[in-house]
Amino acid sequence: MKTKTRRGILLLVGLLSVLNGVTMLVDPVGWYERVPGVAATGPFNHHFVLDIGLAFIASGAGLLAAAIRWALWPAGLAGSVFLALHALLHLWGMAMGRSQTVLFDLALIVVPAVLAVAACWPPQETRDAYADRSKVAR
Repeated sequence: MKTKTRRGILLLVGLLSVLNGVTMLVDPVGWYERVPGVAATGPFNHHFVLDIGLAFIASGAGLLAAAIRWALWPAGLAGSVFLALHALLHLWGMAMGRSQTVLFDLALIVVPAVLAVAACWPPQETRDAYADRSKVAR
């Protein structure tokens, strides 16, 4: 993947993740009411929405760190893990017939997660350099 493409994906998905998380913290009830399918998962739980908002902020921060400075790609990869696990949860719900918002879930949960993981996955030369540096640190 080209550096500009990688950086663009990380910036976009990172900013959207942070924005989503901040929205969850600032207006949890509004977020709960506006996001398609959320209200169908059960009654509003203020603490739960805030917890997940913090997870989105942490995830986005890792992606943004990697976008700004590629040497921080492990932070980006760590940030993409939450998005990937969240996407797997939604894919499982779709497979079990529990999703009422399949297109929304695919477009705004699954695709960004796949893009984030792909953008954070380092090329072989980066992995080799990181492994060599790790040997020196031991």
